[in-house]
Amino acid sequence: MSTFYFIAFLSIFFSILVISAKNPVHSILYLILTFFTFTIHYILLNAQFLAIVNFIVYMGAILVLFLYTLMLINLNKDSEPVKPFMVKIAGVFGGGILAVAVASSLKLVGTSNPVLLQNPDLGLVKNLGKVLFDEFLLPFEVSSVLLLSAMVGAVLLATKEKEPKAA
Repeated sequence: MSTFYFIAFLSIFFSILVISAKNPVHSILYLILTFFTFTIHYILLNAQFLAIVNFIVYMGAILVLFLYTLMLINLNKDSEPVKPFMVKIAGVFGGGILAVAVASSLKLVGTSNPVLLQNPDLGLVKNLGKVLFDEFLLPFEVSSVLLLSAMVGAVLLATKEKEPKAA
C-alpha cells in the first residue's frame, strides 16, 4: 500500500512540474515521467494491457512526437503574442474554481477499505484477446481497414506531385 502512495505522490509531483516548467522541452520530459508513473499504477492494479499500451503509445509515440515538434518550431519570447487582460482574468477564475473543487473534494475523502479483486485474471491480455477476437472480431477488423485507408489517404495527400520539366 505504501508503494501506491509513493507512486501517487510522484505522479502529482511530476504533473505539477509539467505545468510549472519554464522550458517546454523540460515540460515534455516531465510529462513522460508522469505517464511512466501511470504505467506503474496500471501494473499495481493488475492491468497489464493498459500498462503496455500506455508505455508504447503514449510514452513511445505521442510524447516523442511532441518533443520533436517542440524542437522543430521556434519558440522565442519576442514572438509570443501578448495575452489580453480578459484571458488572464478567465485563467485566474478557472484556477480558483479548480482550487475550490479540490478543497471540497478533500473534505469528502475518508478512510476506505481496499478493493479486493474476486477474479485475479481480470486485467490480463489473454482475456482481452479472447473477448476481442470472439465477440468483437468484425468491428475490430473494420476499424483496422478504416485506419489503413486513413493512413493511405494521409500519405497521398502529403506527397507532392512532380511537375514535368520544361524543355
